[in-house]
Amino acid sequence: MITVLLVDDHPVVREGLRGMLEAEPDLTVVGEAGSGAEGVAVAAALRPDVVLMDLRMPGLDGVGATARIVAAGGPSKVVVLTTYETDSDILRAVEAGASGYLLKDASRTELAGAVRAASRGETVLAPSVAGRLVRQVRQPPKQGLSGREVEVLRLVARGLTNADIGRELHISEATVKTHLLRAFGKLDVSDRTAAVTTAMSRGLLG
Repeated sequence: MITVLLVDDHPVVREGLRGMLEAEPDLTVVGEAGSGAEGVAVAAALRPDVVLMDLRMPGLDGVGATARIVAAGGPSKVVVLTTYETDSDILRAVEAGASGYLLKDASRTELAGAVRAASRGETVLAPSVAGRLVRQVRQPPKQGLSGREVEVLRLVARGLTNADIGRELHISEATVKTHLLRAFGKLDVSDRTAAVTTAMSRGLLG
């Protein structure tokens, strides 16, 4: 019997997952947790074969919880189960030590198969996720932000408009836009807010 722990901050999601898994003769849900921190504690206590981990939770998120469970060196394999499939989320989960990454629209058959595969030590990735991960790994690393791009993003973070930034740095508004577009490309984002938050999370704005 393969034992499973469910970690998700939505009780209705946990209930649905429990119903899907316990319909399988060889799978049993031994515990549930409503937060990342609780998931880490319950995993340490119950030592399940597989942990199904939500990604976005208040407090300690799924990536942080995954990293702690893996670092503890127990038997549990962590499979991230989420509605999100952005490149940064996938890479963060894999880097944290997740054995798999599934989307919440997976069928009962796919979910059960993924739990079995993870319990055998195999890596499980939803097809769309696998494609994204392969492309990300194959891409040459993006060059870092230039000094001017960092300056522009710092001013964006202060709430300045492109025109304000141009006056502050004594450059044209068009040049500001060019710096922003280059920064978007390097950070793999599509808007000003995402550029600032991504750069900050990577420690690029000092």
